[in-house]
Amino acid sequence: MADAAAEHNVYREAEVPGAPANGHGEGPAAPEAAGNIQEQVEEFLGPHPDYDEEEEERKYYRRKRLGVVKNVVGASVAGMIVYSVYLGLLQMQLILHYDETYREVKYGTLGLEDIDNKMLMGINVTPIIGLLYTPVLIRFLGTKWMMFLASGIYALFVSTNYWERYYTLVPAAVAIGAAIVPLWASLGNYITRMAQQYYEYKNYKEDHVQEQKKPPKGAFLRYIVIFQSVFYIIFHLSFVFAEFPMAFFLNTYLNEPSHILYGVKTCGANSHGIITGLNKTVLQSLPRSLMLIEVESVLMGAAFMAMIIFLVLCGAAYRPTEEIDLRSIGWGNIFQLPFKHLRDYRLRLLIPFFIYSGFEVLFAVNGIILSYGVCSVGLKKLWLLVVVYGLSSSGCSALSLCLLRLPRHVTLLGGAFLQLGVIVGLMCWSPLPLKGTKPDPSDPLPVLLVLTVLWGLGTALNKTGLSSLLGMLYEDKERLDFVFTIYHWFQAIAIFIVYLWSNLPMRAKLAILLITLLLAMFCYWRMERQLAKRVPYRLPRIPRPRHKVKGYRYLEEENSDESDSEQSADGEHSQDDEDGRGTEEEEVAEVGGEGDAASLGSQRSPGPHGRRRHRRRRDDAYEQAGDRDEYA
Repeated sequence: MADAAAEHNVYREAEVPGAPANGHGEGPAAPEAAGNIQEQVEEFLGPHPDYDEEEEERKYYRRKRLGVVKNVVGASVAGMIVYSVYLGLLQMQLILHYDETYREVKYGTLGLEDIDNKMLMGINVTPIIGLLYTPVLIRFLGTKWMMFLASGIYALFVSTNYWERYYTLVPAAVAIGAAIVPLWASLGNYITRMAQQYYEYKNYKEDHVQEQKKPPKGAFLRYIVIFQSVFYIIFHLSFVFAEFPMAFFLNTYLNEPSHILYGVKTCGANSHGIITGLNKTVLQSLPRSLMLIEVESVLMGAAFMAMIIFLVLCGAAYRPTEEIDLRSIGWGNIFQLPFKHLRDYRLRLLIPFFIYSGFEVLFAVNGIILSYGVCSVGLKKLWLLVVVYGLSSSGCSALSLCLLRLPRHVTLLGGAFLQLGVIVGLMCWSPLPLKGTKPDPSDPLPVLLVLTVLWGLGTALNKTGLSSLLGMLYEDKERLDFVFTIYHWFQAIAIFIVYLWSNLPMRAKLAILLITLLLAMFCYWRMERQLAKRVPYRLPRIPRPRHKVKGYRYLEEENSDESDSEQSADGEHSQDDEDGRGTEEEEVAEVGGEGDAASLGSQRSPGPHGRRRHRRRRDDAYEQAGDRDEYA
């Protein structure tokens, strides 16, 4: 019977061999089995014998660096696609709408010419108010999402060309103008921030990186110059790809240059406006509507691809807690910060260069390519001049890498002196308009190509030099969107001025360019001189958040979960602030009057509750008064 019971014992196989049947005794194999189990557990949970912690750390930061490079290339390619689509579509649209036959046959009495004028006004005038809302948009959306939203607005502009009406084209053009400054401020800040991150991932073993302390001066210089050069090398290719619709589609429908330029009397320095006397019928035959829809669909697909690149390939510029910190310092402080940055004499002395930077790009198109180029070689060569300008700007952007070996003023002033010589030469040259179909022995095309290449070289040195310079001057600031907002806002003012001067004589435009360039060079020289003399400059500091950050949550000051040690530490930290308790009373007196300062003094208490009330009152005053200036 005992044997039968043993056979039906289902737990028999699970018993440890050598253990007693009743389980109360201790056999000789029990300690040995327990030891084997412990060894197996330690072997399973312990590190792998082939695991190299230092090698794995190196691989991890290498992946991080590759991610940063992916972000830079992705943002550059997406920005290039956005502007390729925008410039190509705008050029094709203006040429088609200029033709009188196209307007009458396709749209009758719709008034496309008036719609185009209002559309250009929306694009050129709206960016003037960009300084008022750009910081608020970046505060609300963040850097990456601001780039994504702006690219979506450009895609919206493309979609309106499927149904060309006043209520579609003009609002889309106003939206484009409103998105110019936020897009460029976000792009400039994003590229600079990626350079800072690459330095951190490259030097992760350094003490100041591990302890999140301020890096040594000039630490980011190498990566800022390289990343800005890569960005502009890729971005300036937008002028090349923007001419694809013109070269492969619209050129086959254009009239002969002798017909288009029949009424043109003067070109170059002797001209007025852009091209005076241009024939109203520039098209030999009208393109089919189906062909136009196919071209616009390709451009629409490219615009959506740029949005996807911004969304998928571009990582976040800041950690979530850093973006939340920016959102928690108050709308008023965010709105004031760009204006407070203008207290820095370095930024004020660069304003003429910012304005000239906007002048020279638009003059390359409206002045050299149209008033000198198209006027003398015909509209069919427009794409060639623009492509040469884009290739020159793209290729010569790599010359800014000289900043790694040469002083920083070499590239910026080198490009300025180069364009100064071109401006003087343009003042003395007036090519004859193209009248016949036979080749002219004094063909101005080779001279135009040389001038376009030289101007593109100056553009490359100007753009990369200014962006790199801002990154160098403010390398110790993690957020440069306010600085780049000022930069591109003054460029927007330059765009508006160019829009206003479109009917001036060419020599007047060149004189304005020349005076602005000389003033910019003088102000830049003065800024470098003051820096060499170590003249102190004012740096506005981003205010502290009103709430404390604990991971991803904000804990209010009166928190029941806060320990006494944390309360006392926070109290000591608040009492050891910048200018002591007396300065705090002065801040509150500035905001709320003497009564508030007296009440603040009466609320001092050695206990934690008194310190908490004092800290909360002081933070409220800080929020209202804004940030104090920091003197470097």
